[in-house]
Amino acid sequence: MSKLTISSLAFASACLALQFLPIFTVGSNPRRTLGESKTPIPSVQARPGAPFRIAMFADLHFGENAWTDWGPAQDVNSTRVMSTVLDSETPDFVVYLGDLITANNIPITNASLYWDEAISPTRTRRIAWSSVFGNHDDAPFEWPLDWFSAPGIPPLRYPASHSSASGEEACYFGGTSRLTLMKKEIEDNELSYSRSGSHDLWPSISNYVLQVVSSKNSESPLVYLYFLDSGGGTYPEVISSAQAEWFQHQSEEINPDSSVPELIFWHIPSKAYEEVAPKSGIDKPCVGSINKESVAAQDAELGIMKILEARPSVKAVFVGHNHGLDWCCPYKKLWLCFARHTGYGGYGNWTRGARILEITKDPFSIKSWIRMEDGMVHSEVILSS
Repeated sequence: MSKLTISSLAFASACLALQFLPIFTVGSNPRRTLGESKTPIPSVQARPGAPFRIAMFADLHFGENAWTDWGPAQDVNSTRVMSTVLDSETPDFVVYLGDLITANNIPITNASLYWDEAISPTRTRRIAWSSVFGNHDDAPFEWPLDWFSAPGIPPLRYPASHSSASGEEACYFGGTSRLTLMKKEIEDNELSYSRSGSHDLWPSISNYVLQVVSSKNSESPLVYLYFLDSGGGTYPEVISSAQAEWFQHQSEEINPDSSVPELIFWHIPSKAYEEVAPKSGIDKPCVGSINKESVAAQDAELGIMKILEARPSVKAVFVGHNHGLDWCCPYKKLWLCFARHTGYGGYGNWTRGARILEITKDPFSIKSWIRMEDGMVHSEVILSS
């Protein structure tokens, strides 16, 4: 057995053990508690007299083919797209909708270095954000076949901000766990509203809720934002029945009369997306600009959609994963929406962009559109009014 194989097996054992470590707290801020707690729901405050605007960045895929000239260039392009959107839309909040990195292409000990690069345009502008995991964020390393022919493994490259990394100690093929990625994001970034969620829901990690509140009344939520880990990578692509029960319990506890609207974010579309998917072009009542592939849905439907359908307060679900889809379609009493492929990593050559959400209090409305990297805006849709 090779030294690298032994190292990978050792990491796998260590990762499994890590998932069952006791929950601990980072700092004194309640929202920075790793694991679920009974503290108040973390609040994001809207600006006085202005709608609350959210930008969604989906499928950035930082770190892809990091040993080539092409890979690092895609990260630069992805940063440019995010910067363009942020400067054009000036959002109050950003949602990273999964697949921030392509972990199966990252051969270094700490993949969070690339995760850190992915969130840097938002952090630099002092905009708060949250994140959910996608199927590539902790995917096992995939060995390129050409590494086994002459001249072998090429020189490996690292994020520019960590260019001092070198030598065998920096080269590693075991991957970085979901828990480690989230822990690093929370510990190192005061503007991160991400959470690790309840340990009862592991191996899924990014399960939590935030509330957007008025600048005039912090006790009156404008909307609840729910984030769920849809799996993939190191475990099946699914939202478990335990996660569905968690959402049901949480939503009934904090919003018992469904008087406050709820928006839901995860990465991999549920099977309900297959039911409403346009057959060819995008015709009304669906709204969007590209429908270039079939929906790649989760492995199973284990109850979450039935619960969402039954809550009149749930207005829309937002996902990424399919790079060639950007539509919103009505489903029962809510909307099912794709974001827009933001990153230059990953498959497809469709023009990049980001889905924008705008929540207005008086009169109440939830509106969405897509902002492209060239500045164009299209596919505006009213999701609630």
